[in-house]
Amino acid sequence: MNITPVLRTGLYLANRPFVRQYAFKSDLKIKWVRPEKIPSIHPEKSGDCSKLPPVNPKQLMLGFDKSKELETADDAVKSLFDLGNNPYFNTAKYCSEQLIKEVQRHPLDYGSMEAKLARMTAFIRRYQQYMEEHPRDKKRKVILKEMIEKRKKFLKYLRRWDYRRFEWILEKLDLVYKPPPAEFHWITRKESLQKLTDIHCEKLKQEKLAEYRKTLEEQQIPFLEDAIKKMQFIRQEQIDLGIPVTVTEDDIEEHKKKLIELKEFRDETKAASKSSEL
Repeated sequence: MNITPVLRTGLYLANRPFVRQYAFKSDLKIKWVRPEKIPSIHPEKSGDCSKLPPVNPKQLMLGFDKSKELETADDAVKSLFDLGNNPYFNTAKYCSEQLIKEVQRHPLDYGSMEAKLARMTAFIRRYQQYMEEHPRDKKRKVILKEMIEKRKKFLKYLRRWDYRRFEWILEKLDLVYKPPPAEFHWITRKESLQKLTDIHCEKLKQEKLAEYRKTLEEQQIPFLEDAIKKMQFIRQEQIDLGIPVTVTEDDIEEHKKKLIELKEFRDETKAASKSSEL
């Protein structure tokens, strides 16, 4: 009897066990939600643990804070040089200057690695605040990404050649350095569900072990009481029959002390559980 290829294929599929290939299916009530992707410009990803400090709008602009003429000038004239009455880039420049002063080596230091990192950090935090208000500005988003990558490159260089200064600059600027992973790994639903199932099974195993341990602890007191009675009986019988005594008084006393300790521990746990319920 000749069988057509279609029938052969049908017979092969009928005899073949069904194996799910496209995903991991489990009967356990485990739900997995794909982690939310954090954009690279956000502080959680860039490593900025703090924002730019608020600036007093009455603060004078840079270069005019030590002006002798403004000290004797009218209030209306002074207000013309306040940060709040001038474009925002003056405030940004002031914040950058304050951040550089915290890490510069001397009052005229603006070209060292520390000063460059402080200037970049002020720029990045200013643009991050801007992107929170204007998330659709693609041009500034690209500029911010490039600056974050440039700062990472500088931090990588400093970490390699001067680790003590690297740790100091991270502490001063309130930064977290996040190096790229050694190997890239996709987060898949199948693998995540397998890990969650392993965690669930491990949790069940620990719960069952805890229950079994509890039952064994509850059986310790009656077991010791029975053991003490049998030891006393065996000792008395050996004495009456005049044979060598294998059970000493010290053994019995040791078991009695252990029994007293277990009873005290049981009473303490019961009192603690009652107080927690109240």
